[in-house]
Amino acid sequence: MDSSRGGAAPFFPGFRSHSVDCLGTSIHAVVGGDGPPLLLLHGAPQSHIMWREIAPTLAERFTVVASDLRGYGLSAKPPGGIDHSAYSKRAMAADQVELMRKLGFDKFCLAGHDRGARVSRRLAKDHPEKVLQLAILDIVPTAYIYSNVTRQVATNLWHWFFLIQPAPLPELAMGPNAEVWVKGMARLLRSPSEIKEAYVNAIRDPSTFSAMCEDYRAGASIDLEHDASDAGTLIGCPTLILCGSKSPTTSALFDIPVAWQNEAVNMEFKAVECGHFLPEENPDETLSALSAFFRS
Repeated sequence: MDSSRGGAAPFFPGFRSHSVDCLGTSIHAVVGGDGPPLLLLHGAPQSHIMWREIAPTLAERFTVVASDLRGYGLSAKPPGGIDHSAYSKRAMAADQVELMRKLGFDKFCLAGHDRGARVSRRLAKDHPEKVLQLAILDIVPTAYIYSNVTRQVATNLWHWFFLIQPAPLPELAMGPNAEVWVKGMARLLRSPSEIKEAYVNAIRDPSTFSAMCEDYRAGASIDLEHDASDAGTLIGCPTLILCGSKSPTTSALFDIPVAWQNEAVNMEFKAVECGHFLPEENPDETLSALSAFFRS
């Protein structure tokens, strides 16, 4: 194992923190449990902390790795580059493959939420030999969204169209007050004060907010190029598409099976009674769905 092991992981009893050099980028993860490897990838504007309610139970059956994507949490936040390629889902997926390799795992199960789900989808396409089973939480494919923009899509996904504006517009206009957005999310999720504070402290770092913008800018540019180049390549592993039944970003906007129909060869669909943030809004039902899908 090639990693720098830290101490105990806050909010994850029995887990340990690691910082691992992955292709020149330091990636942070918490690791716990025993059994087959299961990688968990978070969404925006969050970090690995979003898995805190379900990771300890999953760790009873799996070796759980809850990672911070590059640009988020305690992972490094490199510049995006002129073409935003440092935050392409391809680059972010490569980080995670290298992380798992250095932790000693050649193949693994994978679950991703929101931005982490987009990284997970790309990882399963770029590295099909690595992913045994794939769970996608509350997204439809990026290209499908940009091809089906309606007034309601633009309203509910307003941040997609704001964060992709050229730097430094979003960074200057919203960055200094980004914590207002995060506090609103925390209130929606009824997050404990210590969780809210962790999310707010992260977004106060200008490099974190800028990296998040680069993530979305890549989604509107280089990611679409990558998606177009292998649109005919289907994900081959068993895939669970898990959505919130009241999610304003998926169920309220799109026909989920239609949006995913040309993406994978072996899919099942399930709705969880909640909004967009499945592992935090309804951890019990989310855990039940993931536990039933991932067979150790």
